[in-house]
Amino acid sequence: MKGRVLVAGFSTRHVAQSAARAGYEVCAVDHFCDQDLAWYTREHEKFDELDELPDAISRLAQRYAFDGIVLTSGAEALPTTIPVCGTPRERVNRFLDKLDIQHFFEELHVPVPRLAAPGDYPVMIKPRRGAGGWRNQVVSSSEQLSAWEALYPETPYIAQEIINGIPASVCCVSDGTHARAIATNEQLLRGMEGAVFGFSGSVTPFDHPLQTRMMRIAEKIAAASGCTGTVGIDFVVSETAPCAIEINPRFQGTLDTVESAYDLNLFACHVDACAGRLPETRCPVRYAARSIIFCDRDLTLTVDLKHLTPMVADIPVPGTFFEEGQAVVSVFGSGATRSDALLMLDTNISTVRQYMR
Repeated sequence: MKGRVLVAGFSTRHVAQSAARAGYEVCAVDHFCDQDLAWYTREHEKFDELDELPDAISRLAQRYAFDGIVLTSGAEALPTTIPVCGTPRERVNRFLDKLDIQHFFEELHVPVPRLAAPGDYPVMIKPRRGAGGWRNQVVSSSEQLSAWEALYPETPYIAQEIINGIPASVCCVSDGTHARAIATNEQLLRGMEGAVFGFSGSVTPFDHPLQTRMMRIAEKIAAASGCTGTVGIDFVVSETAPCAIEINPRFQGTLDTVESAYDLNLFACHVDACAGRLPETRCPVRYAARSIIFCDRDLTLTVDLKHLTPMVADIPVPGTFFEEGQAVVSVFGSGATRSDALLMLDTNISTVRQYMR
């Protein structure tokens, strides 16, 4: 065993799995506590609301001595007495506010959507805090903006010009001064009313003529951020330029497809980067795809999906109730080409949906 780590955040299965495969003993604090989280952890605690997360961490810290804590989405800036394996709290705070991110990108002189002036339409509205893109919305009039504000009252936001292109990201690791781009990803968005820009999966690698330029920009951003460990840079890639839109100073939802496509362990890369060791550049060995499956109606899942492993992950406990629109399970596909990976993904999705009737 290389050590004992605690992984804490809204969703941790992917990080816990990577850490266990890297040789660590893992405990986790997680909102979902799906079946497969237990496969990779010695013990885990569940929380419902984010304000319950510190107490859950404290309970585990009373029972175990941890060599480090890895903070994922929702917990990035959490105060903790456990040594943080990743970007420290005083550094991470700047990158949890999209207005601060906007100014950071502008200072670096990297391509970024400009902030819209009041009355400019159409514009992209984004809450200043939060991940996953679930509340992002294009508004074309003051009436639509007022409707968004009524739906999310007292939510600070930014308004940006709209950049047409492909949503993508680069997974980097950084030692706080230098950064290495590990993988490029095409991001899959949900595209459904109320969650048009919500993250729903990824395809790795991302083939595009501007791929190399996107990686160089991502390395510049990650290195200048002062973040340590895994850092994700989100882009919209137009026909002429990759436009940076966000920086994520934590493990990203693309972890599964990155590890599969590049045959690497991202948790090991993260730990090495925190210790000042950056990996060599690698070439992908396959295409990997992941899609999050959502309920199209209220549903109680009565079937145990664990027999579908490894085509699925984030496997709910049988008897779990899901409201319409909630995420149920992740489904995977892979292949020698992007088309092959997506074909396998579609086939596996069809198989999984048979059990969601």
